[in-house]
Amino acid sequence: MFKNINEMITYVTKEKVEVIDLKVVDMKGRWHRLSITSQKLSSDIMEKGIGFDGSSYGFLTVEKSDMVMIPDVTSCFIDTYKAHKTIVTIANIYVIKDNKLIRFEDDPRYVAEKAESYMKNHDIADTCLLGPEFEFFVLDHVSFKNTNQHMEVKLDSAQANWNSSDDSYKNIGFTVPNHGGYHVDSPWDASYEFRTAVSLEAEKMNIPIKYHHSENGGPGQVEIEVNFAGIKEMSDRTMKMKNLLNLTAFEMRKSVTFMPKPFVDEAGNGMHVHIQLKKDNKYIMYDENGYSGLSKTAHYAIGGILKHIKAITAIANPSTNSYKRLVPGYEAPVTIGYATSNRSAVIRIPGYTIQPDEKRFELRSPDATANPYLAYSAIMMAAFDGIINKIDPANKGYGPYDFNLYNLKERQKTKIKSLPSTLMEAAHELEKDYKFLLKDNVFTENMIKNHIKRIKEEYLIVNRMPHPIEFEMYYSL
Repeated sequence: MFKNINEMITYVTKEKVEVIDLKVVDMKGRWHRLSITSQKLSSDIMEKGIGFDGSSYGFLTVEKSDMVMIPDVTSCFIDTYKAHKTIVTIANIYVIKDNKLIRFEDDPRYVAEKAESYMKNHDIADTCLLGPEFEFFVLDHVSFKNTNQHMEVKLDSAQANWNSSDDSYKNIGFTVPNHGGYHVDSPWDASYEFRTAVSLEAEKMNIPIKYHHSENGGPGQVEIEVNFAGIKEMSDRTMKMKNLLNLTAFEMRKSVTFMPKPFVDEAGNGMHVHIQLKKDNKYIMYDENGYSGLSKTAHYAIGGILKHIKAITAIANPSTNSYKRLVPGYEAPVTIGYATSNRSAVIRIPGYTIQPDEKRFELRSPDATANPYLAYSAIMMAAFDGIINKIDPANKGYGPYDFNLYNLKERQKTKIKSLPSTLMEAAHELEKDYKFLLKDNVFTENMIKNHIKRIKEEYLIVNRMPHPIEFEMYYSL
């Protein structure tokens, strides 16, 4: 929104902005907020920043936790949901060393910057373009309780098929069957006005929207797809979109969830990531003579991602719920391979992309419980590793698999590798394979170890909890 702090100060004064919200992302991918009044905004904020407790973000220990946030004024946008006119700016994290402010190595936003620098410094490409698909459920009710003697979750959606027989009110019958939500029209599409409001507001925030639509999951699953952008910029847009979706939902008394698998018998929520590369202002993923029109560079990128995909899942699928989505039969990929137009493969090459400027491939396994800065960076560091080391996916036995991978015969299953089936398994895979992330200090070993520690702890929390279905299966044995 602004090129420098002086442009921001001028705008704030002219437009009578009252509040500046500074947002900082933590390791899990959640925004934290610190607010100042516009009178406190001055040019020296870029040199001094604002101090905060890094231990509360999970970055540092309590005895040595002072950190500083400095706004990135290029990330600013107007928050129209606030009663007082407010500008939001994403902040970068700094630490004090030798009485000087330096970038914090484990700031997720800095990781994304370093990944882009790695790409350019190694002459891989000038530009990395990512296009995620955001899948989520828009619900009308959510309640949950977990105590020593009460475990309960209730979800509801006005368009869900279980409401078709509800005669407690004047029911007009426009409900959507299980797995029947794909591209449904109004009046069945209950969240159309919500998605439209979000999309129009996103455009004002300089987030171009490709399209939005209802998805397969009958109880309110939808998708919004945004236009391509670089690793850091797309990470920023992902955070902005999730925040905007929650604010709009709150305003309309709805609830949004990106949980990969909130409903057992419905398709889960993924965050498929489309990937393109440009060099010398040319798209370098296209070769009319290559398999599916892809260049060798594109194939090497695929090879790198598939080589490291088991480790990547620990970062791109970092919740226990992620592995309830990554099961056969519900549109999520579980087998490590690539193919054209094949949604059962971890990497799909869209069959409808035939021009050089649209040729790309899509990684289908990630979900939006991931910290976007870390997930996008890890994916691309694996791709860069493949390009540098010329990892050919066909030679490594990753395909192409131009058949339904959900219907593998037992003999085939032994040859084709699968994604981790639990978060603990993914953590072990990352422990074995993370050196590619450390290149040029893009990720640090400290960050990787802290991430592994956290997801292992979360796995153990869930694993030791009794599940209601266990009472149904085992209580009377």
